[in-house]
Amino acid sequence: MMGIQSALEYVDFFINLNMGENVSLLSFVNNEKIVLKQKLEYKNLEKEPIKKGVEILEKLVREINEIGEKAVLEKYQK
Repeated sequence: MMGIQSALEYVDFFINLNMGENVSLLSFVNNEKIVLKQKLEYKNLEKEPIKKGVEILEKLVREINEIGEKAVLEKYQK
């Protein structure tokens, strides 16, 4: 896990990747969630940080679905 501890850090990470208009925050979040869930299958990784990451990503998905991607990006931008 990259050590991301909050929704703000995920949004910052997404913005700093600067993938342009082609990749939405929602698709980025869903891809990250898939990666973390796959990592839960590994026996030698600590599970709690991964589970926390999945929870954060699921919260972001809910927020995007409720208020929209633009509003979520604005909410977490400094």
